[in-house]
This record gives sequence, structure tokens and C-alpha cells, in this order.
Amino acid sequence: MILLAEHFVRAPQWTWYILIYFFFAGLAGGSYALATLLRLAGEPRDEAAARIGFYASFVATLVCPVVLTADLGVSWSRFWHMLVDVTPGETALNFKVLSPMSVGVWALLVFGFFSAISALDTWASDRGGRPDGLLGRVVGRAFNVLGGIVGLFVASYTGVLLSVSNQPVWSDTWALGGLFLASGLSGSAAAITLLVRYRPDAAFSLGRLHMADGYFSILELVLLVAFFITVGAAGTSGRTVALLPLWALALVGIASSLVAARGQMRMGPSGGAAVITRAGTNTLVVSLLVLLGVLALRAAVIFSAQ
Repeated sequence: MILLAEHFVRAPQWTWYILIYFFFAGLAGGSYALATLLRLAGEPRDEAAARIGFYASFVATLVCPVVLTADLGVSWSRFWHMLVDVTPGETALNFKVLSPMSVGVWALLVFGFFSAISALDTWASDRGGRPDGLLGRVVGRAFNVLGGIVGLFVASYTGVLLSVSNQPVWSDTWALGGLFLASGLSGSAAAITLLVRYRPDAAFSLGRLHMADGYFSILELVLLVAFFITVGAAGTSGRTVALLPLWALALVGIASSLVAARGQMRMGPSGGAAVITRAGTNTLVVSLLVLLGVLALRAAVIFSAQ
């Protein structure tokens, strides 16, 4: 017997600003985490791709507060009020540990610090002739690990934020946090892969990026199945039918990632010159399809409850 979930809260009527915010939050956190993995677990020649990841993370992070403030619809003061309580006589930091929105905003602020410092450190390595950056090798690596942990939280918390709501579909599944994290990591691998064309010395890492994207896509596909099973058990799967084109586009992105990863596995773990010679149209198309799929997945989830 299926028990239909009851929901009493009015739909939030979120706009496209929130979709853009969720998209770039996933890329910001995911790109930082992937860059850290490339730097710590990869070969010395993976450093160029890691630097792309840190730059991409910083740019994506800059977008987040802009679109989040635009969604609030008034001014920057409302975003500021989410951080600081300006009530006369009670001025203090406005951190509410039981509020997912408050935790998310503060996590974004803390992550912004890590992202900005890492981008500056990377720029110093690229332009200042300092191979280990401004922070040095040991401190820099430790800083990256801490930033990567916060980045993973930022990439996943948007899904958790939806799950703890009382909206149909969103609150009917436990899979959104993991689904958004896997999707964000997949999109980040695709974004770094796309940007390799502007930094030829990073082409060595294309094989690793394709394979990582494939693994993330497998996890994403498993969690997407779990999402539909749990939503179906709650009796709210009908809300997703109208968004079938978006779900199909998300699956196209996942399939593109898996095809690229399979081709890479046939060439071996590094891919060598074969990967470098294919860093053209094929890589461009696959990366764009994956990113489009990441965006479509978030749109389908967000608008299914409204």
C-alpha cells in the first residue's frame, strides 16, 4: 500500500535565479574538490589542470552571491542581513545552526575565502614564478584539503536544503544531497575538461578527467534511480512527468559522460597522445552536453515541486 505524503506549505515559487545559483554552487564546490584531488593524488603534470580547477571554482563562487541576492529581489542589504543581525541593540552574527538556509549562506561565505585564497595562490604560481605559490607546499596542501571538504559541502547542501523542506517531491526522497553532489562533481570535471583547450599544458589530464566524470555519472545514475523510486513510493512521481524533456536532457548528459569514459578506458589510464589529439570537437561536445545535463537535472528537481 502506498502512503501519499501530505504537504501543507505553499510552493516557494523560485525563479531561474535559484536554478543558476544551484548550478554554480555545484560547479564551485566540485571544481575545488577535483582540483585538490588532482594536486594531491595526481602526477606532477596534473598540476596544470588542478590550477584550472581552482580558477574555475573562484569564478563560479563569485556568481553565487550575485544571483542569490537577485532572487531575494530587493538589495544587497537582505543578503547582508542573512549574515548579520542588525536589530538595534542586538547586533551580532546571524548564524542559525538549525536553519539550512543560514548554514548554507555561511558555508558559501567560508568557502569563498578558501576559493579566493587558492585562486590568488594559483595566480602567484602562474605569474609570480613561485612553484609552490604564496602558501608554500605543506601549508598550501593542507589549506586545499580543508577547502575541498567545505567545497563538497557547498556542492551537496543545495540538495539537502530541498530535502528538509515540506514540499512534494523534494521532501519525499533522501537522495537529493548525494544526487546534487555527484552531478556537481560530474559537471565540474566537464567544466575543467572544457577549459583545457585554453591551457594546452593541461591536456595530459584529459584522460583522468573523462574517467572521473564517468565514475561520478555512474553514481549520479544510481542516485537518480533511487530518487524516482522514493518519489514513486511517496505517490508524487506524477509531478515529474511534465518535466520529461528535462529529465531526458539530464540522461543525455550522463550518457555522454559514460561514453567518453568508456573510450578513455580503452586507451588506458593516461590516454597519452591519443587523448591530446582528441581534445577538440569531441571533448567540446561531450563537456557541453554534460554541463547542460547538470543544469537540466537541477531544473527538473526544482520546478517539479512548484
